[in-house]
Amino acid sequence: MDSVLRAAAIYLVLMILFKIAGRRSLAELTTFDLVLLMVISEATQQALLGEDFSLTNAVLVIVTLIAIDIGLSLVKQRSRWFSRVLDGGPTIVVEDGKVLAERLKHARLDESDILEAARSAQGILAIDQIKFAILERNGKISIIPFE
Repeated sequence: MDSVLRAAAIYLVLMILFKIAGRRSLAELTTFDLVLLMVISEATQQALLGEDFSLTNAVLVIVTLIAIDIGLSLVKQRSRWFSRVLDGGPTIVVEDGKVLAERLKHARLDESDILEAARSAQGILAIDQIKFAILERNGKISIIPFE
């Protein structure tokens, strides 16, 4: 039972931390992000298994984590509110060629991030050529140019 509680607690803590970290940080991993993720995974492994490194305990932890994930996905299917709380929603960060500074700041993005996405997706070189730039739930930036 201790392993199940540990798994649930670690899952909850990681969900909260990654929610605070923001969508953009999960969309494109830098070398720093990858190293940090590896360190987090090692610390998580130790917290999940505690002193019991048996195969039975590892299987119990894995089954618990998968059950929590499946349970949350089922709840998200039934509750739009719960889905928005867990996954967030798309955020418009550029509208009609104008940067929405507060939203950009809240998402911890800057104009260069928008321009990078615009160049790679549409070949756009300037903000005033963008009708909408949308930070999607998965952290990617969608660019909709003026016609």
